Amino acid sequence: MKELIIGGARSGKSALAEQFAQESGLEVVYLATATAEDKEMAERIRLHQERRAENWSLVEEPFHLAEALRANADDDRVLLIDCLTLWTTNLLLNEDPGLFQKERDALLACLPELPGRQIFVSNEVGMGIVPLGELNRRFQDEAGWLNQAMAVRCDRVILTVAGLPHYLKGAST
Repeated sequence: MKELIIGGARSGKSALAEQFAQESGLEVVYLATATAEDKEMAERIRLHQERRAENWSLVEEPFHLAEALRANADDDRVLLIDCLTLWTTNLLLNEDPGLFQKERDALLACLPELPGRQIFVSNEVGMGIVPLGELNRRFQDEAGWLNQAMAVRCDRVILTVAGLPHYLKGAST
């Protein structure tokens, strides 16, 4: 089963994904895409680490997500991927201008072949104004297009608002 949990900043999407992973009864592998580039991000990462169950495995992969998914997916395992928008940022800021498209295509291509359960977390960035600046607009566009492509490929899509899950696709149980 492939699930996409989207929402705004501090909407409760990561906590919901963590709850689903814990309730699955399966081995959990947490695929983290964030990098601590400043003190505020380091603090966010620390808070996420504190919430995780001690028996969960951790894989940190800021760029090659499809490769990490293939290496870790298994019928008896749930992969929690947090988050696609940070991964998008990492790729867009990389010195290789073609890396984003290559890795995005690899992610979308690998999804149908993955065994087990995957829970993807992503920010919904398209509900506000169009940002100033070329890079900011490209990020908003790419994140929105990626969310759309993932939603088509996932069995369940949930929008979180104020900590409340709204099921957009798939059953609530």
